[in-house]
Amino acid sequence: MDTKKIAYLLTFSLILGFSGFAYGAEEDTRYLVKSHSGFWKKSFGVRHEFIDGFTTDLSDWQLKVSKMFGVETVPVKKLYVLPESNQTETEGSMNKEKEKGKLDIDVKAKPTISARPTPSAQLSWGVRSVYGNNPTLVKTSGGSGVNLAVLDTGVLKNHIDLKNRVSQCKDFTSFKTPIINGQCEDKNGHGTHVAGVIAADGGSDGKGIYGVAPESSLLVYKVCGNNGSCWSDDIAVAIRNAADGGANIISMSLGSDSESSLITDAISYAVDKNVLVVAAAGNDGPYVGSIDYPAANKNVIAVGAFDVSSSIAEWSSRGVNSTTTPYVVEEQDIEFAAPGVNVESTWKDGGYVILSGTSMSTPHVSGLAAKLWQKNALDPDSATRSLLQQFSQDLIPAGDDDSSGWGFPHL
Repeated sequence: MDTKKIAYLLTFSLILGFSGFAYGAEEDTRYLVKSHSGFWKKSFGVRHEFIDGFTTDLSDWQLKVSKMFGVETVPVKKLYVLPESNQTETEGSMNKEKEKGKLDIDVKAKPTISARPTPSAQLSWGVRSVYGNNPTLVKTSGGSGVNLAVLDTGVLKNHIDLKNRVSQCKDFTSFKTPIINGQCEDKNGHGTHVAGVIAADGGSDGKGIYGVAPESSLLVYKVCGNNGSCWSDDIAVAIRNAADGGANIISMSLGSDSESSLITDAISYAVDKNVLVVAAAGNDGPYVGSIDYPAANKNVIAVGAFDVSSSIAEWSSRGVNSTTTPYVVEEQDIEFAAPGVNVESTWKDGGYVILSGTSMSTPHVSGLAAKLWQKNALDPDSATRSLLQQFSQDLIPAGDDDSSGWGFPHL
């Protein structure tokens, strides 16, 4: 670098400083800077470090400066959770064209959701189905000693049905501090709903709702903003944190139509540590190959959705199972389907709402994995995954199909 250019860069770096961190998740400002130079880290600021470089939020001027000096920058991918949606919204909107890698419709267009103060039933139809529709069942059990990480929009920690279930809480979405311990406020509601399907314990008064594995411990990692958008670098770091922090299972009800190498590498890291990863297939059906990432990753259990009559929801994303080896999980295969239409669970205001989507089917499988966790196996994640396959009931169409894979795993 010549002296003039260095002086020029330093002047503007001092003016702009860490201006990238002032941008919100709504702005496409985050980049992977493919450099390990201390100079560039100091000039641009560092959010997360990776093998290929570091991520940061860059202004237009900072991007121009990086190009001026031949520093490669790659946009960091966004993923999305489902919008807060009731059944009418879900069925009417899920087949809209995807834009910019969105999982489904625009997450900013939030329909009004009316929460009720008490659940319509303490056991939702989905949880009852996981328990084999036992008519004598009054509450669920299981998951003791299992740590299940929920990567989502956070959780209402003091919800009466969840306050004894949250053992760890971290926020990966703050723009000034990449990771904040002890904070995971959910202003969206999606994460609280997902967490309830997994681990709601009926509350201290015994009048609340029950999840699939109400004795499991939740590691709540807020990786998505209040509008439901999530940066892939934050998700990747959260996956690694979960793996290093003792998580046995990671549940992600989020996705995009293309792969993020940062997330793929993080999933490989977690799986190498015997962590089982479960993710939503997406709501872009009924087209073959419409499955979203990270669910499409063969190291991840991909979950589709069906309704109370065991019919696959039209909007539930499909895999490519019909073109791959039957009953062998390959890239872009669906592995299971689970209850995902009109699912009641906990909500961000302390009440309960009914939502639909593969976001809702995923925690049914994650919760069952916690209940069946094979802690004494040499590879507990693989052993648990095999058990889920063994416990699956085939759905229509028959065989390892594009919509439900092995079928519905339940007791």
